[in-house]
Amino acid sequence: MVAVGGGHGLATTLRAARRYAGSITAVVTVADDGGSTGRLRAATPRPAPGDLRKCLVALADHDTAIVTAMEHRFSTGELEGHAFGNLLLVALEESEGDLVGALDEAGRILGCVGRVLPNTTTAVELNARVDSGGVVRGQVAVGERADLRTVSLEPPDAPACTESIEAILSADQVVLGPGSLYTSVLAATAVPGVAEAVRRSSARVVYVCNLHPQVSETAGYGVADHVDALARHGLIPEVVLYDPDTIRGADGVVGARGVRLAAANGLAHDPVLLGGALAALVA
Repeated sequence: MVAVGGGHGLATTLRAARRYAGSITAVVTVADDGGSTGRLRAATPRPAPGDLRKCLVALADHDTAIVTAMEHRFSTGELEGHAFGNLLLVALEESEGDLVGALDEAGRILGCVGRVLPNTTTAVELNARVDSGGVVRGQVAVGERADLRTVSLEPPDAPACTESIEAILSADQVVLGPGSLYTSVLAATAVPGVAEAVRRSSARVVYVCNLHPQVSETAGYGVADHVDALARHGLIPEVVLYDPDTIRGADGVVGARGVRLAAANGLAHDPVLLGGALAALVA
Protein backbone atom coordinates (compact mmCIF):
# COMPACT_ATOMS: atom_id res chain seq x y z
CA MET A 1 0.00 0.00 0.00
CA VAL A 2 0.99 3.61 -0.54
CA ALA A 3 -0.11 6.28 1.94
CA VAL A 4 -0.17 9.90 0.75
CA GLY A 5 -0.31 13.00 2.94
CA GLY A 6 1.57 14.42 5.89
CA GLY A 7 1.61 15.20 9.58
CA HIS A 8 0.24 13.09 12.42
CA GLY A 9 -2.59 11.74 10.25
CA LEU A 10 -0.23 10.10 7.78
CA ALA A 11 1.83 8.66 10.63
CA THR A 12 -1.36 7.05 12.00
CA THR A 13 -2.14 5.53 8.61
CA LEU A 14 1.36 4.04 8.48
CA ARG A 15 0.91 2.50 11.93
CA ALA A 16 -2.39 1.05 10.70
CA ALA A 17 -0.72 -0.29 7.55
CA ARG A 18 1.86 -2.17 9.60
CA ARG A 19 -0.96 -4.45 10.74
CA TYR A 20 -1.83 -5.80 7.27
CA ALA A 21 0.32 -4.54 4.38
CA GLY A 22 3.27 -6.53 3.07
CA SER A 23 4.85 -3.47 1.45
CA ILE A 24 4.40 0.10 2.72
CA THR A 25 5.46 3.40 1.16
CA ALA A 26 4.70 6.89 2.41
CA VAL A 27 4.55 9.76 -0.10
CA VAL A 28 4.92 12.88 2.01
CA THR A 29 4.37 16.59 1.56
CA VAL A 30 7.51 18.70 1.97
CA ALA A 31 5.84 22.14 1.97
CA ASP A 32 5.65 22.67 5.75
CA ASP A 33 7.11 26.02 6.82
CA GLY A 34 6.42 26.15 10.56
CA GLY A 35 8.40 25.38 13.73
CA SER A 36 11.79 23.69 13.53
CA THR A 37 11.21 22.87 9.87
CA GLY A 38 10.49 26.49 9.04
CA ARG A 39 13.68 27.66 10.71
CA LEU A 40 15.75 25.13 8.77
CA ARG A 41 14.09 26.16 5.52
CA ALA A 42 14.66 29.84 6.25
CA ALA A 43 18.38 29.16 6.65
CA THR A 44 18.66 27.16 3.42
CA PRO A 45 15.82 26.51 0.94
CA ARG A 46 15.12 22.79 1.11
CA PRO A 47 12.26 20.28 1.22
CA ALA A 48 10.70 20.30 4.69
CA PRO A 49 12.00 17.44 6.89
CA GLY A 50 9.37 17.47 9.68
CA ASP A 51 6.64 15.29 8.17
CA LEU A 52 9.27 12.95 6.73
CA ARG A 53 10.62 12.50 10.26
CA LYS A 54 7.17 11.66 11.67
CA CYS A 55 6.68 8.98 9.01
CA LEU A 56 10.08 7.41 9.62
CA VAL A 57 9.27 7.14 13.31
CA ALA A 58 5.88 5.58 12.52
CA LEU A 59 7.57 2.85 10.48
CA ALA A 60 10.55 2.35 12.79
CA ASP A 61 11.46 -0.20 15.43
CA HIS A 62 9.99 1.51 18.50
CA ASP A 63 12.25 -0.29 20.97
CA THR A 64 15.44 1.58 20.15
CA ALA A 65 17.04 4.67 21.66
CA ILE A 66 17.62 6.26 18.26
CA VAL A 67 13.88 6.21 17.49
CA THR A 68 13.12 8.00 20.76
CA ALA A 69 15.86 10.51 19.99
CA MET A 70 14.30 11.31 16.59
CA GLU A 71 11.43 13.10 18.35
CA HIS A 72 13.64 14.80 20.97
CA ARG A 73 13.40 18.60 20.94
CA PHE A 74 16.23 20.67 22.35
CA SER A 75 15.14 23.00 25.14
CA THR A 76 18.05 25.43 25.45
CA GLY A 77 20.65 27.28 23.43
CA GLU A 78 20.77 27.86 19.69
CA LEU A 79 19.10 24.51 19.04
CA GLU A 80 16.08 25.28 21.24
CA GLY A 81 12.90 24.01 19.58
CA HIS A 82 14.65 21.95 16.94
CA ALA A 83 13.78 18.25 16.66
CA PHE A 84 16.88 16.05 16.52
CA GLY A 85 15.33 14.01 13.71
CA ASN A 86 15.00 17.10 11.52
CA LEU A 87 18.69 17.90 12.03
CA LEU A 88 19.66 14.30 11.28
CA LEU A 89 17.73 14.31 8.00
CA VAL A 90 19.29 17.62 6.95
CA ALA A 91 22.76 16.27 7.78
CA LEU A 92 22.13 13.05 5.86
CA GLU A 93 20.75 14.94 2.86
CA GLU A 94 23.80 17.20 2.74
CA SER A 95 26.28 14.35 3.21
CA GLU A 96 24.49 12.01 0.78
CA GLY A 97 23.75 14.79 -1.69
CA ASP A 98 20.33 13.30 -2.26
CA LEU A 99 17.10 13.44 -0.20
CA VAL A 100 15.82 10.01 -1.26
CA GLY A 101 19.18 8.45 -0.39
CA ALA A 102 19.13 10.26 2.96
CA LEU A 103 15.65 8.91 3.76
CA ASP A 104 16.63 5.38 2.79
CA GLU A 105 19.70 5.60 5.03
CA ALA A 106 17.60 6.97 7.90
CA GLY A 107 15.17 4.11 7.36
CA ARG A 108 18.03 1.62 7.60
CA ILE A 109 19.30 3.20 10.82
CA LEU A 110 15.83 3.19 12.37
CA GLY A 111 14.88 -0.30 11.22
CA CYS A 112 11.87 0.93 9.25
CA VAL A 113 9.46 -1.66 7.87
CA GLY A 114 8.57 0.51 4.88
CA ARG A 115 9.91 3.34 2.75
CA VAL A 116 9.41 7.08 3.25
CA LEU A 117 9.60 9.28 0.15
CA PRO A 118 8.99 12.98 -0.56
CA ASN A 119 6.41 14.10 -3.10
CA THR A 120 9.18 16.25 -4.62
CA THR A 121 12.86 16.74 -3.88
CA THR A 122 12.57 20.45 -4.72
CA ALA A 123 12.03 23.21 -2.15
CA VAL A 124 8.40 24.28 -2.58
CA GLU A 125 5.91 26.74 -1.07
CA LEU A 126 2.25 25.87 -0.56
CA ASN A 127 -0.22 28.45 -1.86
CA ALA A 128 -4.01 28.50 -1.77
CA ARG A 129 -6.73 30.24 -3.71
CA VAL A 130 -9.57 31.41 -1.46
CA ASP A 131 -13.25 32.10 -2.10
CA SER A 132 -12.60 35.76 -2.96
CA GLY A 133 -10.17 34.70 -5.67
CA GLY A 134 -7.13 35.91 -3.76
CA VAL A 135 -4.02 33.84 -3.06
CA VAL A 136 -2.60 32.97 0.38
CA ARG A 137 1.07 32.02 0.49
CA GLY A 138 2.82 29.62 2.87
CA GLN A 139 1.62 26.47 4.63
CA VAL A 140 1.12 28.07 8.04
CA ALA A 141 -0.89 30.95 6.55
CA VAL A 142 -2.99 28.56 4.45
CA GLY A 143 -3.86 26.50 7.52
CA GLU A 144 -5.23 29.58 9.26
CA ARG A 145 -7.90 30.23 6.60
CA ALA A 146 -11.49 29.00 6.56
CA ASP A 147 -12.28 30.02 2.95
CA LEU A 148 -9.99 27.71 0.98
CA ARG A 149 -10.82 26.51 -2.52
CA THR A 150 -7.70 24.98 -4.05
CA VAL A 151 -4.01 24.60 -3.23
CA SER A 152 -0.96 24.63 -5.47
CA LEU A 153 2.80 24.78 -5.20
CA GLU A 154 5.42 27.34 -6.10
CA PRO A 155 7.19 26.55 -8.37
CA PRO A 156 4.17 25.08 -10.18
CA ASP A 157 6.35 22.73 -12.22
CA ALA A 158 8.11 21.11 -9.25
CA PRO A 159 9.07 17.63 -10.46
CA ALA A 160 7.55 14.65 -8.71
CA CYS A 161 9.93 12.27 -6.95
CA THR A 162 10.46 9.42 -9.43
CA GLU A 163 10.39 6.73 -6.74
CA SER A 164 7.09 8.09 -5.38
CA ILE A 165 5.45 7.88 -8.80
CA GLU A 166 6.71 4.31 -9.27
CA ALA A 167 5.32 3.31 -5.88
CA ILE A 168 1.88 4.78 -6.59
CA LEU A 169 1.64 3.18 -10.03
CA SER A 170 2.59 -0.27 -8.68
CA ALA A 171 0.38 -0.17 -5.56
CA ASP A 172 -2.67 -2.31 -4.83
CA GLN A 173 -4.07 0.32 -2.48
CA VAL A 174 -3.48 4.09 -2.28
CA VAL A 175 -4.67 5.77 0.91
CA LEU A 176 -5.22 9.52 1.13
CA GLY A 177 -5.45 10.92 4.66
CA PRO A 178 -6.43 11.32 7.34
CA GLY A 179 -4.84 14.64 8.19
CA SER A 180 -5.23 18.33 7.45
CA LEU A 181 -7.17 18.32 4.19
CA TYR A 182 -5.51 21.22 2.41
CA THR A 183 -2.12 21.51 4.15
CA SER A 184 -1.31 17.78 4.35
CA VAL A 185 -3.38 15.59 2.01
CA LEU A 186 -3.85 18.01 -0.89
CA ALA A 187 -0.41 19.52 -0.30
CA ALA A 188 1.06 16.06 -0.95
CA THR A 189 -0.86 15.67 -4.22
CA ALA A 190 -0.25 19.28 -5.32
CA VAL A 191 2.80 18.11 -7.25
CA PRO A 192 1.12 17.54 -10.64
CA GLY A 193 2.91 14.25 -11.25
CA VAL A 194 1.67 12.82 -7.95
CA ALA A 195 -1.98 13.63 -8.60
CA GLU A 196 -1.68 12.24 -12.13
CA ALA A 197 -0.13 9.02 -10.81
CA VAL A 198 -3.02 8.57 -8.35
CA ARG A 199 -5.48 9.00 -11.22
CA ARG A 200 -3.57 6.57 -13.46
CA SER A 201 -2.93 3.92 -10.83
CA SER A 202 -4.93 0.69 -10.98
CA ALA A 203 -4.91 0.67 -7.15
CA ARG A 204 -8.06 1.07 -5.11
CA VAL A 205 -7.92 4.68 -3.92
CA VAL A 206 -9.24 5.17 -0.38
CA TYR A 207 -9.83 8.47 1.37
CA VAL A 208 -9.85 8.37 5.18
CA CYS A 209 -11.91 11.33 6.29
CA ASN A 210 -10.96 13.32 9.36
CA LEU A 211 -12.94 12.63 12.51
CA HIS A 212 -13.89 16.27 13.00
CA PRO A 213 -13.81 19.54 11.07
CA GLN A 214 -10.48 21.30 11.60
CA VAL A 215 -10.40 24.90 12.74
CA SER A 216 -9.81 26.92 10.69
CA GLU A 217 -8.99 24.84 7.61
CA THR A 218 -12.18 22.81 7.28
CA ALA A 219 -14.50 24.56 9.74
CA GLY A 220 -18.06 23.37 9.19
CA TYR A 221 -17.10 20.56 6.79
CA GLY A 222 -18.95 17.28 6.64
CA VAL A 223 -17.81 14.18 4.74
CA ALA A 224 -19.24 15.44 1.44
CA ASP A 225 -17.37 18.74 1.77
CA HIS A 226 -14.07 16.87 2.18
CA VAL A 227 -14.80 14.77 -0.90
CA ASP A 228 -15.83 17.85 -2.90
CA ALA A 229 -12.48 19.45 -2.08
CA LEU A 230 -10.69 16.35 -3.37
CA ALA A 231 -12.76 16.51 -6.56
CA ARG A 232 -11.78 20.16 -7.12
CA HIS A 233 -8.22 18.86 -7.31
CA GLY A 234 -9.08 16.01 -9.69
CA LEU A 235 -9.06 13.26 -7.05
CA ILE A 236 -12.01 10.84 -6.95
CA PRO A 237 -11.59 8.11 -4.31
CA GLU A 238 -13.30 4.78 -4.81
CA VAL A 239 -13.91 4.35 -1.08
CA VAL A 240 -14.41 7.02 1.61
CA LEU A 241 -13.98 5.78 5.17
CA TYR A 242 -15.51 7.88 7.95
CA ASP A 243 -16.64 7.42 11.53
CA PRO A 244 -20.38 8.20 11.78
CA ASP A 245 -20.01 8.76 15.53
CA THR A 246 -17.76 11.79 14.99
CA ILE A 247 -18.64 13.40 11.64
CA ARG A 248 -21.79 13.71 9.55
CA GLY A 249 -22.64 14.79 6.02
CA ALA A 250 -21.95 11.57 4.11
CA ASP A 251 -25.36 11.37 2.41
CA GLY A 252 -24.94 10.90 -1.34
CA VAL A 253 -21.17 10.39 -1.18
CA VAL A 254 -20.21 7.64 -3.61
CA GLY A 255 -18.24 4.89 -1.91
CA ALA A 256 -18.84 6.20 1.62
CA ARG A 257 -18.49 3.58 4.35
CA GLY A 258 -19.27 4.47 7.92
CA VAL A 259 -17.13 2.43 10.31
CA ARG A 260 -15.81 2.93 13.83
CA LEU A 261 -12.36 4.48 13.52
CA ALA A 262 -11.89 6.79 16.51
CA ALA A 263 -9.70 6.11 19.52
CA ALA A 264 -11.33 6.12 22.95
CA ASN A 265 -10.86 9.89 23.34
CA GLY A 266 -12.60 10.52 20.02
CA LEU A 267 -9.85 12.93 18.94
CA ALA A 268 -7.63 10.69 16.80
CA HIS A 269 -7.91 7.61 14.64
CA ASP A 270 -7.15 4.32 16.34
CA PRO A 271 -4.46 2.51 14.29
CA VAL A 272 -5.93 -0.89 15.12
CA LEU A 273 -9.44 0.08 13.97
CA LEU A 274 -8.14 1.92 10.93
CA GLY A 275 -5.89 -1.01 10.03
CA GLY A 276 -8.82 -3.40 10.21
CA ALA A 277 -10.99 -1.17 8.02
CA LEU A 278 -8.26 -0.75 5.40
CA ALA A 279 -7.35 -4.44 5.45
CA ALA A 280 -10.98 -5.36 4.77
CA LEU A 281 -10.78 -3.40 1.52
CA VAL A 282 -8.02 -5.62 0.12
CA ALA A 283 -9.16 -8.97 1.52
